[in-house]
Amino acid sequence: MSLLKTQFVNDKDTDLKEKKYGDDHEKIYNCIRRPNARLSVENHDIGNDIRDFHLKDTIMPEKLFKVIIIGDPTVGKTAFVKRYVQKSYSREYKGTVGVDFALKIIKVSETETIKLQLWDIAGQERFTWMTRVYYKDAHGCVIMFDLSNKNSFLNTLKWKKDVDAKCTQLDGGPIPCMLLGNKCDLPQRQIDQLDIEAFYKENNFIGWTETSAKDGLMVNDSMQFLINSMLGQYNDEIDQPELVKLSGPNAENKKSCSFC
Repeated sequence: MSLLKTQFVNDKDTDLKEKKYGDDHEKIYNCIRRPNARLSVENHDIGNDIRDFHLKDTIMPEKLFKVIIIGDPTVGKTAFVKRYVQKSYSREYKGTVGVDFALKIIKVSETETIKLQLWDIAGQERFTWMTRVYYKDAHGCVIMFDLSNKNSFLNTLKWKKDVDAKCTQLDGGPIPCMLLGNKCDLPQRQIDQLDIEAFYKENNFIGWTETSAKDGLMVNDSMQFLINSMLGQYNDEIDQPELVKLSGPNAENKKSCSFC
């Protein structure tokens, strides 16, 4: 499965007007890893690849996907969302209180549009009691850590277990979840890539990559990989009334597809 580069973004200040743009980042620090897959990045029309999922040939309604962005405080979740949706970055830090929302529009073809509803969830412990509400009906997840902060990486296991326990698909399996190591532009790395590689495989993430919200490196590509996984799930569940359900505290934990 190849990584794609999103060509349409939402302009929040012009009533969600779509505008086409090109990704000029030629230097890719680290491609998303997954079993039995070639490491490559291709630049082509998203429509050609989306059709590879063999969705129904009829004109389809607009698809709405909810993605939750979680992780420890200060790992760069809000900056990542801002870079992805608005193509901008601010050095000013302002902690998220509860949850922030963003919307991104992706035009797949003349008849197909994807709406990404991004939930930027606060990482402070005092907000964790609300996560069951925030996770409800999520189709995908990003768990982020700071490459210069080892504790933020160790805590990703806590976040993954929390998501798997509270939000599952109809078959009881976990929703597609990406592991992102942010701030790869900083020199003071504290986590070895081999440790991250082993961790993502052991804990049922669909893939991982290093990102830089500051420079925009792998921001679009990592999210497109997650979108592809959610579309795959959508295709599998297209005849079901809903994609995910909110599970109980003792729900059975099952493995999901590998998306190889």
